[in-house]
Amino acid sequence: MKKFIFIICAIALSLFIKSSSAQNINWRNLPDEQARFVNLNVGWDFGSTIGIGYGTKLKTKLPVVLNTEFSLPLGKNLLDDFKVKVGGQTELFRLGNFSGTLKIAGVFRRYENNFTRMLNFGSEFSGEIGYYKQGWYAAGEFGFDKAIATHIKSSPETKEYMPTSLNGWYVPTGGNFFYGIQTGVSVKKNDFSVRLGKLKTQDFKSSPMIPFYLQIGVKRRF
Repeated sequence: MKKFIFIICAIALSLFIKSSSAQNINWRNLPDEQARFVNLNVGWDFGSTIGIGYGTKLKTKLPVVLNTEFSLPLGKNLLDDFKVKVGGQTELFRLGNFSGTLKIAGVFRRYENNFTRMLNFGSEFSGEIGYYKQGWYAAGEFGFDKAIATHIKSSPETKEYMPTSLNGWYVPTGGNFFYGIQTGVSVKKNDFSVRLGKLKTQDFKSSPMIPFYLQIGVKRRF
């Protein structure tokens, strides 16, 4: 019975741990006088999602942006599932119009279904290499989204029918690799972007049920 509950939780978690939304930046169009920005994005990530974020560019020699994001799936109970991400990104190198970006973030997620409620602390690491001009950019991305520690709490219904159901902390849990492309255009103080890519589980032997992600975003600099 415990194995059965663990399988249910693992399936749910594999749906829950997926490519995080990311604030896409055109490094050639982020002047010091517009060093802060807010962004809104919608997309498909195992369901319809919406996210909002804020970022600020630091006054450092190496370009660095700190950012935070909050996202959730669109459904009947909006706050049953959500994700909070806090991190930063930096332009590691620049060769003419080509740039390489490193992104690092800590992630907190909540997921609930009829069987269980899960709270997860994780991390995300990704890199991008692309071509950047003031008015537009295009880049490829590759990253890893890892659920480091997950707390599982069985629902009352599960406990009633399965008294030996699992509860407590589990370390480590699941993770997904993601890879794809992104592009964007800038119009005055507004940046519009699109991300599209695929997902692979951490063992590279399988893919999630819906193995792709799509995100459309708009950012306002000020």
